[in-house]
Amino acid sequence: AKTTDEAPHKALPRNVKVLGLTSLLNDTASEMIFPLLPTFLLTMLGGNRFYLGVIEGAADSVASLLKLWSGGRSDQTGRRKNFVLLGYSIATLARPAIGLITAPWQLLLIRIGDRIGKGIRTSPRDALIADSTAPEIRGRAFGFHRSMDHLGAAIGPLIATAFLLLWPNSFRTLFLCSLLPGILVVG
Repeated sequence: AKTTDEAPHKALPRNVKVLGLTSLLNDTASEMIFPLLPTFLLTMLGGNRFYLGVIEGAADSVASLLKLWSGGRSDQTGRRKNFVLLGYSIATLARPAIGLITAPWQLLLIRIGDRIGKGIRTSPRDALIADSTAPEIRGRAFGFHRSMDHLGAAIGPLIATAFLLLWPNSFRTLFLCSLLPGILVVG
């Protein structure tokens, strides 16, 4: 890898900044609700730990398999942005639907839907970051993206905590409110 004195001062490309903000908002929406899902499943939907394991195992498996497909497919088509937008859109619509469900099997379908979105967007998004970034600042670009992702993962639970302190046991309303950062993500 070539290094220069200019590399540390070179600005990150617009795509990297936009995708970083997108990850921040998406993780804020995700982490507002997903830490609450076990309690919601066990107390409000009448599920058990077995359901929880099946739901999370199936959801993560789907995401992993789709990452393989979407990365290759975005290489073939060259339309990475379409995959990224579709993936974030699916997740944005899936998450708030948790506020409307009444049975554990419905949570399984929604979690799989959300992870379909993750599987579709992740590899093309990473390739888009790499495509948009000069080799000498690629590490910084991915570091920026990950830091924005982690910042969203910290903000989401803080929002959820504040919300539930103000309106205890309003899980369903909080889940529906996750649509707000999701709309900003897709926008």
